[in-house]
Amino acid sequence: MARDLSRPWQYSLLRVGMVLALGMLIGLLIGTFWAGVSLALLAVLIWQYLRLHRVLQRLHSRERLHLPEGRGIWSDLDAVLYVRQREGARRKRRLLRALRSFRQAAAALPDAVLVLDRRDLGIQWFNESAVRLLGLQPRRDIGVRFLNLVRAPRVHAWFESGAVEPLIDLPSPQGDGSRLSMRLLEYTPELYLLVARDVSKLLQLEQMRQDFVANVSHELRTPLTVLHGYLDMLDPEDVPEWGGLLLEMRRQSLRMTQVVEDLLTLSRLDACERLPEDPIDMRAMLRTLARDADGLSNGGHTIRVLDGAQCDLLGSSKELHSAFSNLVSNAVRYTPKGGEVRIELQATPDGGVSLCVQDTGPGIAADHLPRITERFYRVSNSRSRESGGTGLGLSIVKHVVQLHQAELKVHSEVGKGSRFCVIFPRDRVLPRDAEVDNPA
Repeated sequence: MARDLSRPWQYSLLRVGMVLALGMLIGLLIGTFWAGVSLALLAVLIWQYLRLHRVLQRLHSRERLHLPEGRGIWSDLDAVLYVRQREGARRKRRLLRALRSFRQAAAALPDAVLVLDRRDLGIQWFNESAVRLLGLQPRRDIGVRFLNLVRAPRVHAWFESGAVEPLIDLPSPQGDGSRLSMRLLEYTPELYLLVARDVSKLLQLEQMRQDFVANVSHELRTPLTVLHGYLDMLDPEDVPEWGGLLLEMRRQSLRMTQVVEDLLTLSRLDACERLPEDPIDMRAMLRTLARDADGLSNGGHTIRVLDGAQCDLLGSSKELHSAFSNLVSNAVRYTPKGGEVRIELQATPDGGVSLCVQDTGPGIAADHLPRITERFYRVSNSRSRESGGTGLGLSIVKHVVQLHQAELKVHSEVGKGSRFCVIFPRDRVLPRDAEVDNPA
């Protein structure tokens, strides 16, 4: 509600007028009119400056104000300052409660939280978990540059690269064998928020999962081989009534064997941190992929191979052939008879190379695209089983692509086919010694 400022001013002006009238009266009595007026004005000026000095002194001393009882502009000013002081005190208490609550919440977090200066990465604040996970000390390390305390080369390289992606599987500076992950967030224009989390148990569980899959797959290989061998010994012509049953058993045993082999391949890729980097003759690779597509198609599709990049690649020939072959076999299996499968090796604008496999099949709905590289994920269960897929091919492709620092991009429309592209960075491209004709 707006305050009525007219009454204090009226009262103050009335009081000043009374002083001036008293000065005039005194001047008339003593015979010097202007002397009385001057004395009155001087008294008013001295009084105003004394009140101003008193207000400034209270403000500078930060003393607690009290609600004034007088009237006039100075009493009104004291009342306004009193109200503002009370409001400021209440706001300060709210901020202190919020800050205390924030610090208590941050202290209760199991993750280490640090506030870093964006200019030099100096530590401004950290919670108690940072003491446990990173070995920081509150009195010693505040204001110290973070990279001077954590000297791991991976951490330095991560900050130098911009720290866009999280840093995973980092040994703890405490040396207790635990593993950390770090994420850098933009907190304010002047500050970063660094979050460090203990992922030791998650990594142990992931390792247990990988070991379990690898061990089970390895143990299943032998009995499946024996079962498949016995089925091959049984001739359906000897027992005609069991002919269809034996053929189905053979087909399912072969499919189960392929699932086991794919699981073993995924386990090997999970455990692999670095693949061999050898020159790969892409002319021979494209010819091999064309033969694989022709053999799988059996003349039912048009196979086109375009070598527009005229270059080779640096990587693992075995793993890349496995990834490319999975893309080609998927394109052939899911494309109806009479359709077209196109294999293209093209240069990218940034100096890299892309190998794309395009088909004229039924396509994939947009809501399935983010998950098609997950293990055993199927767009259509019935269609995948009829085509003989294991549900692991694209997962293998994803792992191989990541180990080559490449990127898998998928574009698909229902009824218009799909296009799978593996895009390699510039440092994976090798020039060819001699130009060759199009292998198509």
